Amino acid sequence: MSGVWVFKSGVVKLLDKDNPGADPLQGPTHGKVLVHPSTNQVVTSYEILEGILTSIGWERWYDDPNYIQFHKTTTIHLISLPKDFKKFKSMHINDIMVKNPNEFEVRDAQ
Repeated sequence: MSGVWVFKSGVVKLLDKDNPGADPLQGPTHGKVLVHPSTNQVVTSYEILEGILTSIGWERWYDDPNYIQFHKTTTIHLISLPKDFKKFKSMHINDIMVKNPNEFEVRDAQ
């Protein structure tokens, strides 16, 4: 991939070409949303996300005081998310998308 890469605190990120002033290590750019294209549902809360994930075979994992976790019994994958949805960042979106190819999209907010 071409573009400008930033290395900070052991993490490498590609700068957003559409928003070059944004800090690539500070979570998702405002104006982007996670969408389940099959239902055209925008993920705006963990309740919505949990409904989508359970419909595609994920189940809630252990009750952890700091995280919400989901496991899919047909894989070794585990999705760990911060309890506070305000802390839901681009790395969590990427984790969900990698573990669920063709199930989610990132779109510009309307």
